[in-house]
Amino acid sequence: MRVLFFLVSLAVLQLLAVAPSKAQSFEAVQIYTDNQLLDLIKENKHLSQVVLDECQLVQDIEARAIKAQLPSYQFLWGDMLAFGVCIKKDIELGLYYMQLSADQGLPEALEQLGRYHHVGKFMQPDLDKAIMYLKAASASNSLKAQMRLADIYNQGHGSPLDFPELYSQLHHAVTDDKKVHKRIGMSLAKLAEKMPAHIVAKAKRIKY
Repeated sequence: MRVLFFLVSLAVLQLLAVAPSKAQSFEAVQIYTDNQLLDLIKENKHLSQVVLDECQLVQDIEARAIKAQLPSYQFLWGDMLAFGVCIKKDIELGLYYMQLSADQGLPEALEQLGRYHHVGKFMQPDLDKAIMYLKAASASNSLKAQMRLADIYNQGHGSPLDFPELYSQLHHAVTDDKKVHKRIGMSLAKLAEKMPAHIVAKAKRIKY
């Protein structure tokens, strides 16, 4: 009887040693650094990353958006609210946090709000507001904003006084994407048709 009890006890100990508990096997996800989050936002992977992390960071994200008021986390929290990622969908509140992020000058937030006003996502189209946000994002070197703004200008909208600045921004833009490079070239050619030659030459020399 004692031998049987010993063998059973030994088997249990071996099983515990081989199979760790759920608590031991669970690995908590670390909150993103600001630079990590900004990289995710630039690649438009921020929402998918939150889902991949099984929504474990919702409270941390909310705290950094609301209490710490970090623009990158305000943008992420706003996007999560607007699209209902890991939390209840609230478009109006989501746009509010995107606006807070834009007010702090985050280029991605400015570009996104400009795009939303341009295409009428979550709101009625407003070309004047779209241009306002896109100009601000373009000044912060958002290539997405610059290309969208060029499309708007080349469609006959916007002030001709703003054309040289955008031309300069696009002329000095750097990209290794061949399709984007080609699109920039086409935008520049169309913009150049709207300006005198000496203005175009100056825009090429001076980086705004």
